[in-house]
Amino acid sequence: MVDPICATIAGVSLLLSAFSGLHRVPEGHVAVYFRGGALLSRMHEPGFHFKLPFLEKHETVQTTVQTDKVTDIPCGTSGGTIINFARIEVVNQLRRDAVWETVKNYTTEYDRTWIYDKIHHEINQICSRSTLEEMYIQKFDALDEMLATALQRDIDIHAPGIRIIAIRVTKPTIPAAIRANYEAIESERTKLQVAVQTQKLVERQAETERKRALIEAQKLAEVESVKLARELKVKQNDQTLEGIANEMLTARARADADAAFYRATKEAEANKLTLTPELLQLEAVRALANNTKVFWGEKLPSLYMDGASLVRGAATGAA
Repeated sequence: MVDPICATIAGVSLLLSAFSGLHRVPEGHVAVYFRGGALLSRMHEPGFHFKLPFLEKHETVQTTVQTDKVTDIPCGTSGGTIINFARIEVVNQLRRDAVWETVKNYTTEYDRTWIYDKIHHEINQICSRSTLEEMYIQKFDALDEMLATALQRDIDIHAPGIRIIAIRVTKPTIPAAIRANYEAIESERTKLQVAVQTQKLVERQAETERKRALIEAQKLAEVESVKLARELKVKQNDQTLEGIANEMLTARARADADAAFYRATKEAEANKLTLTPELLQLEAVRALANNTKVFWGEKLPSLYMDGASLVRGAATGAA
């Protein structure tokens, strides 16, 4: 007969064993399983799952985007100066279909090999080929891209399931004396930039004033041009009016001359018709008769006859 106490203890043990095999996989992760240290082929998605108590263990591997922070990275430059990077952040992601292969080759701490140790190695490689000036100033802005390229190049060959998304590098720490020199240089550079900007501002203001003066001069020139054109137009109108007036005077004078010529011509024609020899002789006799001085003598008839002959000769010449 079975002892009730033993049965109870066995039931509780079985229940505890069952609960010890129950585990939860969080969202964004997958679970991999080990038995006796060997990686099993099965994987589980997020949710509750069971494993063999005391025989199997599980570990979760993140498959969403994660950020690994690598801290305290010393390196020596080509000139022998030791500098230190306080922190470098590496944003990366492991593909879901590459989890089992990556864990099999590099365990669940794969990022230790391909992120943390690799960052240390690449930083030291870059430092050993660069001067302090290059690491601190010249190459610093491109250092994140250089690291990302170097990491992804080797990862694509040995662990292709890992993708490097971005790398953020903090400014390295350098010896205090050297930093003071760089700060002094930066201060002088800032002063120079301020001077350059001030000069550019002055030049821009001068250019603005010059353009304003040119605009004013152009405006005045345009106003003067319009004024001159208006005055020229007035002069041309006056000249045109004067020409018209002169033409009118000329026409009037020509008309008057033509009228006078016509009148003289008509008078000459009329005189030709009216001044006959007989009339001229009569007028001559009348003129002699009206003379108050009369001379008497034997030559009187011949004088009158001579006067009449003179009058006839004049009339004949006029005809």
